[in-house]
Amino acid sequence: MMMFSISLGLFELAFFHLLTHALFKALLFLCAGILIHGVGNTQDIRSFGGLSLNFPLVTVCMNLANLSLCGVPFLAGFYSKDLIVELACQYSWGVFILCMMFICLSLTVLYSVRLTYLSFVGVYSGGPSISICESDYSLIGPVVILSSVSLISGPILSWVSFPTPVLIFLPVFLKWAALLFVSISLLAMLSLQRLVY
Repeated sequence: MMMFSISLGLFELAFFHLLTHALFKALLFLCAGILIHGVGNTQDIRSFGGLSLNFPLVTVCMNLANLSLCGVPFLAGFYSKDLIVELACQYSWGVFILCMMFICLSLTVLYSVRLTYLSFVGVYSGGPSISICESDYSLIGPVVILSSVSLISGPILSWVSFPTPVLIFLPVFLKWAALLFVSISLLAMLSLQRLVY
């Protein structure tokens, strides 16, 4: 999305997305590291599953980061990602460019939901897990701090970066296009998971 924003000439918006993206992506990597450490240092996501029982706090923080990455409203990623999408639709750079953008958004949702599904839903099929990770404040402390910062960073950075509101007029079908592509990718991921497992 940052490179796409730069290609449209929206440099300030790309920097704004860089800042919000850095916060929730760092949170995502910290949570993934705790999960990897907790399941015996394996990185094979196929051996994960049902980890929400042993890691409830990490589950909440990781899902928060995933939802922010997907651009769910009122989380940090929404403030920058939705603005990029709406300005790209308003400037109408062409059908091909818009379709590529919506497909990229759909793929982001697809792999984020897949990560959540494989990590926290289903039966754990790996070795013994170490739930003591959640009582180690050197691991959990930064995750909790980064979770709260990534929750409030979207609106705060938006108000600081863009003091005057941006007014965007779009046709109804373009407003609903992002939701349509995201819904299709979500249904595709769930149907693929049922085929695989």
